[in-house]
Order: sequence, then structure tokens, then C-alpha cells
Amino acid sequence: MVNFTTMRHAWMGWLVGFVLMAHVAGAQNDLNGRQKIESAKIGMITNRLNLTTDQAPQFWAVYNEYNAKKQELNRRIRQLGNEPSRNNLNNNQLVDGLREINATKQKLADLDEEYMSRFLKVISPAQLNELYKTERDFNRILLRQLNGQGN
Repeated sequence: MVNFTTMRHAWMGWLVGFVLMAHVAGAQNDLNGRQKIESAKIGMITNRLNLTTDQAPQFWAVYNEYNAKKQELNRRIRQLGNEPSRNNLNNNQLVDGLREINATKQKLADLDEEYMSRFLKVISPAQLNELYKTERDFNRILLRQLNGQGN
């Protein structure tokens, strides 16, 4: 005869297993979605910059490094602004948090300045201007599509 507690543990094990599988599947779909977005962004940048065969490998090496650092700083800004514990802070702690956000934004501006000179060693000023414009356009298109899906 099967014990009720044993059966309950078996069902809980199955339930936890199904929840974990759904979570992993969702993460994989999210990862595939991010990969599709990155591929579309790369395609748009490639089309608009008209990189020469000499420029392309050097440009992408610099761009990938720049983009990774930029994403990390933007992620940090979002984390600092969205921390749930910020609701229970005193004024001094809030000001310190705001200063940290501003310092991280300054690091983002410094990163842009540093990489501008690195990009200009590989591509022309017109191409760099087009890169910045293309990134803004891509983000605007992406936001429109995401907002359209939400409706």
C-alpha cells in the first residue's frame, strides 16, 4: 500500500520538474529572441555603414567590445533604479543611490568618448555618425514592435 505522504512527495516532484522545464523553455525562447534581435541589429548596421572588407573585421571587433561594456553599464543603471529596497531608504541613502546612477551614466558618456576615437581609427566620421543614427533608429523600431505586440 502506498503511503499518502509518499504520493504527495512524488506529485510535488513532478510539479517542480514541470515548472523547471517551463522555466528553461522560456529562457531558451528568450535567448532565441535576443539572438534574433542582435542578428537584426547587425544586419541593419552592416547595411547602413557600407563597411569595406578591410574595415569590417576591425569594426566588429571594436563594436562588440564597446557594445558589451555599454550593455553592462545600462544594466547597472536599470538595476540601481529598480531595486525594490529603495522604498525603505532614508534621504541620504536615496541621494547616494542617485549619485551612483549619475556616476554610472558618466561612465557611459566616458565610454562613448573613448570608443569614438577607437572607431575613428577604423571607420570614417560619416560612418560613425551613421552608426549612432542606426542604433537610435533600430531601438525606435524595436520599441514600436514591442509596443505593438503588447496591444
